[in-house]
Amino acid sequence: MAALDIRVLDTPDEMAAVEELERLVWPGDETEIVPVHMLRAVTNNGGLLIGAFDGDQLVGFVFGFPGIEVTSGQPRLKHASHMASIHPDYRDRGLGYTLKCAQRRIVRGQGLEHINWTYDPLQSRNANLNIAKLGAVCNTYIREYYGEMRDGLNVGLPSDRFKVDWWLNTPRVEERLDQKKRRRLSLDHFTGAGAVVLYPAKIREDGFLEPLADSPPLPQSPVPQFLVEIPPDFLALKEASPDLALAWRLHTREIFEGSFAGGYIASDFVFVPGARSRSYYVLSHGEAQL
Repeated sequence: MAALDIRVLDTPDEMAAVEELERLVWPGDETEIVPVHMLRAVTNNGGLLIGAFDGDQLVGFVFGFPGIEVTSGQPRLKHASHMASIHPDYRDRGLGYTLKCAQRRIVRGQGLEHINWTYDPLQSRNANLNIAKLGAVCNTYIREYYGEMRDGLNVGLPSDRFKVDWWLNTPRVEERLDQKKRRRLSLDHFTGAGAVVLYPAKIREDGFLEPLADSPPLPQSPVPQFLVEIPPDFLALKEASPDLALAWRLHTREIFEGSFAGGYIASDFVFVPGARSRSYYVLSHGEAQL
């Protein structure tokens, strides 16, 4: 990908371009758009809006703001990354990764070490970026995080979300971001080490994956790792069969809630390319596995 101009956005005109890109990516309901006046107010009070430009065209952005979390009874600052978006013509080129790395550099320069955000756990593209490439982890599943959503991407489904933690200064994250040293682990690596696909899916006649009706229970005794399959292209599946999309939401809701309650953490993500691509979360037991 040709070099793009990555910069902090702070003018109303730049924010108007962000608003237009939001409308393109999340069509269908104006109430889901973060407007210019809110972007302006947040960035003038410690928030961070970073954009990517190809010439004069805004093709991606990431937006967040400082927040407060309580650890061991003590409040401390964090960065809450609220929204990130890539123009459809610029997806799968590594731009999301570039924007998140720019966000990390600036947030670290502010003296903060923790960024968190939410995403739909059934979106394999986001899982691959957030968990596998950036090194974020997740042990928090929130039902109906946004309530009923009306934009074209989310309408008709419960807005369940993963809340992920990106610990910016950890060896894990440093390793994931070192593209020269980081070797992506394959499905064979995990299965060869004894991890089983505890919740495999079956292929329907129309080519879409369907969760098994009778899934095995979670391990009664903790195992080091196991894998959970999700659809490789959830948006296409949802468009073709809303009922199947809902079945996947309810199926994985039960798995992830039970797994996180049992001490497991989403620590990696595996995408298997091919004519029938497959996608798997890696769930590891305890922080020692990270």
